Amino acid sequence: MNVSVNTSQTTGQSSATQLAHNKLRDLILTGELAPGEKLKIDRLRKILGTGASPIREALSLLTSDQLVVRHEQRGFSAAETSRENFQEILSLRCTLEGMALQQSISNKTDEWIERLVVVHHRMTRFQASRGEEFEREHKNFHMELIGNCNSPLLLRYCSQLYDLNIRYRFLAGRSIDYKGRKVNDEHQDILDAVVAGESDRAAELLGSHYKTTGAFLTAFIK
Repeated sequence: MNVSVNTSQTTGQSSATQLAHNKLRDLILTGELAPGEKLKIDRLRKILGTGASPIREALSLLTSDQLVVRHEQRGFSAAETSRENFQEILSLRCTLEGMALQQSISNKTDEWIERLVVVHHRMTRFQASRGEEFEREHKNFHMELIGNCNSPLLLRYCSQLYDLNIRYRFLAGRSIDYKGRKVNDEHQDILDAVVAGESDRAAELLGSHYKTTGAFLTAFIK
């Protein structure tokens, strides 16, 4: 028996799901869909301007990313935030990214350093705006820092932890004191240590960079 598959239709459904996934992910990360908020399909259809099927598939994917929780017979909600959850994420980031950074430096090449310098430059161009471009390049910089570790699985975990953490960074951004941080200097110091091949110092600076963000969160996380 021959089975005919409409590849264009399949591709279209896949694209719609991916678009819904990306948009929902951004809304959750930035807090526009608040922690614990019920994610009703009808409302999300109006927000995203797409069908129910891609939204359901996207929500299922986001449960794997730990950004959405599925409730038996009761639909979906945005994952909750808590001090305990943040501390776990912070601890894992410091440990795993510190290890990945040291491995990257031990595998140091001129090509990798050149890519890192370019990504850092792009990020600093958008620093003042703190808009979508900055958010994109900020993640690119942090992932490029550890991108030479030759461990795809480790990089995948670190990328997921970055996304889980970014929700808390948006919370920290509400703090007046947080806006006075010299984040540019922190990034530059990390980059300088990497270029100099100082793996222990680079890992220490990276951990301090993350812990400094965490210090601003106390007033905003229950």
